[in-house]
Amino acid sequence: MWLTAGLGILILFSVWRRIWLHEYRMHILHQKHALYQQPVTNIVWIPPDTHTIPHTAEGDLIRYGRLLVVHTARYLGPKGKIAHISNGMNCQNCHLAAGTLPFANNFSLVASTYPKYRARNDRVETVAFRVNACLKRSLNGEALDTNSREMKAFVAYLLWIGGQLHANSSAGSRTPTVWGAGTEKLNYLKRAADTNAGRMVFMTYCQNCHGRHGQGLWVDSTGEYQYPPLWGKHSYNTGAGMYRISQFAAFVKNNMPFGTSYLHPLLTDEQAWDVAAFVNTQPRQAYRDLKYDWPRIADKPVDYPFGPYADSFQEPQHKYGPFEEIEKARANISVKQQ
Repeated sequence: MWLTAGLGILILFSVWRRIWLHEYRMHILHQKHALYQQPVTNIVWIPPDTHTIPHTAEGDLIRYGRLLVVHTARYLGPKGKIAHISNGMNCQNCHLAAGTLPFANNFSLVASTYPKYRARNDRVETVAFRVNACLKRSLNGEALDTNSREMKAFVAYLLWIGGQLHANSSAGSRTPTVWGAGTEKLNYLKRAADTNAGRMVFMTYCQNCHGRHGQGLWVDSTGEYQYPPLWGKHSYNTGAGMYRISQFAAFVKNNMPFGTSYLHPLLTDEQAWDVAAFVNTQPRQAYRDLKYDWPRIADKPVDYPFGPYADSFQEPQHKYGPFEEIEKARANISVKQQ
């Protein structure tokens, strides 16, 4: 009897979760409509339910890929079951809920946009190349063999999660514009980001989970971090996307403290920029292949903190801002060259 009741509760919970997830995303869309008071043509992506993954060899690979995203450290971390090639962080530390949440670096567009050209490496990248880039940068580790079961699983999951969007674009539609893909582009501050103010934001909102010294909370029994480190040798290195403060600020604005959403942000834009500046001022590992990034220096983002640059602004301003001046100068250079 207890078993039957328990199964009934699990089934009801699964149904409720699917309904809630759909209603939550619809509510976010309605908020966006009200905010801009204009028709929204972007697609609202509803990630597929994991219960629809087929019970086949390919389905097993997809499920394994999801496990690798959620519990990367258990398989590839310092105490990994398969290899010891990463710093102990999990992919979903930056791609929340296995890459399914809006404005949290979700995986909605991977299947429909890769392979694609990316200026950081000045080359067309495959999904496997992109996965290895994350392993080497955000997880400060080593690349996987592209023929390994783990890489095949990563790729299988990433192609499955955005598969319907890919199917639509392959059927003749243009590559979709998905609302909530990536992170929100925050307005630039009129000043440089303030690391002292960011320290106060960190102490108020971040240190309870990430630790006073940004060390995170490691759980030895599970072999992974409950809360990831924000700096130090077990955090992302200087080649990671999060090392650009625009990326870090946008992520924390809509997702932190944990449980925050785009619908109900806790931090202001200024607080997000300042805490990003503070965190990215702290010590961390250097990315060993940094010298190969952005070979076309004119393509470097305004907040890329390493020179040389095609403009006359120096590294401190490229790291902390203000950035509007840099963008205006670049626009003027572009006009003159036309």
